[in-house]
Amino acid sequence: MNHFHRIIAFSALAVFSSNLAAQDKPAPEKAKLLTPEATLNLRAISDLEFSPDGKRLVFVVAEPRKGDQRARHIWVYEKSSGEARQFTYSEKSENLPHWSPDGKQLAFLSNRGEQKQIYLMHADGGEALAITKGKRDIDSFSWSPDGQQIAFIAPDAPTDAEEKKEKDKDDARVADKDEKRNRVWLLHVKTGETRALTPSHWLAYELAWLASGERLILNATEHPGSDREEHRIYSLQISDGTTKLLASPNSGHVEHLRVSPDGKTIGYVGVGVSGPQPNDVLLLPINGGAPRNVTGGSLDRPISEFEWLKDGALLAVYADGFRNKFVLFTADGVRKDPAVAITTNPGAFAVSSSGEVAFPGQTATTPQELRIWDQKTPPQQVTHLNSAWKEFALSSPEYYKYKSFDGVEIEAAFLKPAVYDGKSKLPLVALIHGGPTGNWEDMIEPWGQLLVARGYAVFYPNIRGSTGYGEKFVEMNRGDWGGADFKDVMAGIDDLIARGIADPEKLGIGGWSYGGYMSEWAITQTTRFKAAVSGAGMANLISEFGTEDDPAYDEWFYGVPYEKPEGFLNSSPFLYLKNAKTPILILQGDADTIDPLGQSQELYRGLKHYGVEAELVVYPREKHGFQEEKHLLDRLNRILAWYDKHLQKAGNKAEEAKP
Repeated sequence: MNHFHRIIAFSALAVFSSNLAAQDKPAPEKAKLLTPEATLNLRAISDLEFSPDGKRLVFVVAEPRKGDQRARHIWVYEKSSGEARQFTYSEKSENLPHWSPDGKQLAFLSNRGEQKQIYLMHADGGEALAITKGKRDIDSFSWSPDGQQIAFIAPDAPTDAEEKKEKDKDDARVADKDEKRNRVWLLHVKTGETRALTPSHWLAYELAWLASGERLILNATEHPGSDREEHRIYSLQISDGTTKLLASPNSGHVEHLRVSPDGKTIGYVGVGVSGPQPNDVLLLPINGGAPRNVTGGSLDRPISEFEWLKDGALLAVYADGFRNKFVLFTADGVRKDPAVAITTNPGAFAVSSSGEVAFPGQTATTPQELRIWDQKTPPQQVTHLNSAWKEFALSSPEYYKYKSFDGVEIEAAFLKPAVYDGKSKLPLVALIHGGPTGNWEDMIEPWGQLLVARGYAVFYPNIRGSTGYGEKFVEMNRGDWGGADFKDVMAGIDDLIARGIADPEKLGIGGWSYGGYMSEWAITQTTRFKAAVSGAGMANLISEFGTEDDPAYDEWFYGVPYEKPEGFLNSSPFLYLKNAKTPILILQGDADTIDPLGQSQELYRGLKHYGVEAELVVYPREKHGFQEEKHLLDRLNRILAWYDKHLQKAGNKAEEAKP
């Protein structure tokens, strides 16, 4: 299970309420209650890039979902006017815009035809033309330094014979052999001539040009497979396609490949010392030598994004509890924190030639908007894409820390209804994040906001194993899923009960991915919960390892079940299903390859055997993260109805029955 679901935020020893979102909000008595339909209307910002002269910024806005699609269009921010405007208006989608080196053209990906191709248009607007073709989707691309060529990543297009076999349903495939893997290709922009640069059996993840235009740096592997991650860093000669291995990271996983402005160093995010996922920025000399960990020595926090500055310094974003923060490392590797406070949670960002930073900022009560930061004064908001959200009454989280069963300090977020009198006990739902190397972030989380609007208290613990608290904290649940991390959950609930906030007779739990697993685990370990919701969870860690994509993530925690089955088995909820009594709603996409459908089916079948109230809802075509509008809405409505049935309304009916 190598993907995780992130969501909300928190910090400080004393409990306090965040008022960052109070600005421009309507009075509580006039604000609208959030609805499931409204949660689907958030716009999201991604794919930011400044023009070479730094005067313009392109970015992509994802519109609210309609049907099974979510349209994405390119927007442009003009520094001179301080205004942002939509730039593309097709009936389909556009993403990944890149300026040509001279700034006169803009290339981007679009699915205006049957497949996602590279399109080119004048930087001032006009008609966009496809400059690639073929019955395959292009994954990513990059301009050559002289603007004459574009290197891109895409699989081979199917041959006529392959298309005929598929049409005739004569399309058997051999695992790990008949896959169409992403290769590196070179396109001559003027002629349209295209040729492959890497062999068909390779798998390419990322590429970056060297300033000479004669070589590419690749994040790729010669030995791809569904059961492994063996990322390698290569140098590739454009003229003849010859490659040279530059580094074999010990973690097997590399991301965010970047070449320094002087062309002498490759930067990437990898595993610095330990851990199941990349967490530090490592710098690799192009002409030879071992990589150097530039961030791990002074920052024991995971890096999510970084960019080179023109003087050789690095600007990065790292997770610190519920917040994401900027940090700068000079060319000499000295850490420098921003001199100004940034009150919104940043994510991906872009840096201009003059040092301006653009990023989408958000909090647990304010949705994403584009912000421009000069690295000297507070960032300025320049878009109002989600201004309609001001009319909703969102609950600001309270941030605090509590002691777990063994004295370990756990950070958590807590939502309570706006009309809470501070005296009565509330039905409580504990929501567990995915991962386990994930964390709740300072951003709007729909499940909790919908529940608190209906009178629930909502508890978000960043239990041991979460990111944002140092590598030792991440490793504290290694080989112990459902052990001390589950005790962290229960200790937090007991704390809220002791404070007189949570009603011990109305406790619920829920989550997605690892959060779904933890919900399944909870109902097999205790009968204290009266309702549970598991989304894309894991009932049997042995069968999950054997059927999921990229089980190398789980291998870091437990080894392999062929040699060490005990850990997998003893941490599997299905082994303890005879103890379950709690009603549980099970939600699952039938195309999920991260936590496959069989996991939810095993759970449901076992619970039926023991007569436990369980409802399994399977969503056709959905993968680990749902995409279709009606499915997303159905899921939220089912979640609310399930908790209402077993927590809120059940208690209300009992009260109403009294004479």
